[in-house]
Amino acid sequence: MPETRVLINLSNRHIHVSKEDLEMLFGKGHGLTKTKDLMQPGQFACAETVTIAGPKGKFEGVRILGPERKETQCEIMASDVFKLGIPNVPCRESGKVEGSAAFEIVGPAGTVKKSQGLIIAKRHIHFDPAAAARFGVKDTELVDLVVAGERGGTFHNVVCRVNASYALECHLDFDEGNAVGIGNGSFGEIVKK
Repeated sequence: MPETRVLINLSNRHIHVSKEDLEMLFGKGHGLTKTKDLMQPGQFACAETVTIAGPKGKFEGVRILGPERKETQCEIMASDVFKLGIPNVPCRESGKVEGSAAFEIVGPAGTVKKSQGLIIAKRHIHFDPAAAARFGVKDTELVDLVVAGERGGTFHNVVCRVNASYALECHLDFDEGNAVGIGNGSFGEIVKK
């Protein structure tokens, strides 16, 4: 029998920045300041935060996650689009920002207007190849995730992402976690389609 139980951690809105945008926001030569490692190897939370702005509103204190990326990308929750006033923010896998929503980033040293890069992250599960074999899943496969409990439910179309640099972990956002009454460190059951 393949394994089915997976650890769930919740993602808040956050941003990944390019070196060029980091310097525009924080000043020439500024580097990211690591505050803590995240579960995914090489990924970390930073001391630096920015403001994300749209036509109707803004979110202050949006955490930068490191390391720097080739292209700036901000991940928000579906409920955030109303406050920002940015319609049609697409639900995408991380890194797939082409044609995504425009937004503005405000830092202590400057402002950056992006023509794309704002997404709602697709719910997903990170697998290293050995874990993927144990669970019997392949990269990009879609599975269901069942969360038990009083407000439990089933999440459909959860993307399996397999890479040797990953650690086994499911990422839902706070909207999704709140909907089923769970927090970080919860568990779900993977159901193959």
